[in-house]
Amino acid sequence: MTASDRTSGKPEGPRVTVEVPVLRIGAGLADYEGLSRFVVSLRKPQGLHMTLLHVGILDQLLADIEAWTKGLSTAEKVLPEIVSWLTELPVLEGFLGKSDRLVPLGGGRLMGLEVDVPQEVHDYQALLVQGLHVLLDDLGLDNIDDFILSSHALGYRSPRWLPHIAVGKAQSRQQGATELAPVAIEFGDSRIRHRESLPGQ
Repeated sequence: MTASDRTSGKPEGPRVTVEVPVLRIGAGLADYEGLSRFVVSLRKPQGLHMTLLHVGILDQLLADIEAWTKGLSTAEKVLPEIVSWLTELPVLEGFLGKSDRLVPLGGGRLMGLEVDVPQEVHDYQALLVQGLHVLLDDLGLDNIDDFILSSHALGYRSPRWLPHIAVGKAQSRQQGATELAPVAIEFGDSRIRHRESLPGQ
C-alpha cells in the first residue's frame, strides 16, 4: 500500500497511545460523578486515562513518514522499527496526582481535570518525546520538530504537555476553567493502548 493509498479516505485502525489508567478519583465513584454538573455526557470511569504520548493511527503515521521522506522510508521498512520501539518502552509505575481545576480541551469541545503530577511523570513524558525524536532520526527523517508538529497522526497542537484527564463534553465552547475542591487521583502503571493491534503482538 502506498502513502497515497493510506491518505485517501479515512485512516483505518485504532489510535495508539502511551497512557496511564485512572484507578481512583477522590474517595470513590461519587466524587467523580459530581463532575457531571459541569459537562455533558460524563465519560465512564473505567475508561479514564491520562495520555503521555499520542502515536495515532499507525497507517496514518506510516503515510506521514513516507510522504515526509518522499518515499525513501517506506511503511514496510519503518513499521517494525516503530513497533519494536513502542513495545520496548520502560514502564512508568503507578503514582498519585491531584487536581483542583477543570479546564477546556480540544479547542473548547471537551472538559478535563488538569492534574498536578510528580516530577518523575514529567521526566518520563519528556523521555518519550526524546525517544520519539531518536526513532524518527533513525528512520531517516529530517527537520523532526517540524514533522512532529505537522503529522496528522501524532496530532501535536502545542510543544508543552499538559497533564490532564478528559472527563466529558463541554456545555458550550465558551465554557472556561472551573476551580474545584482538591481531589487525589490514583494512576496505574503505564501501558500502550491498543497494544494488541500492533503487528506481532
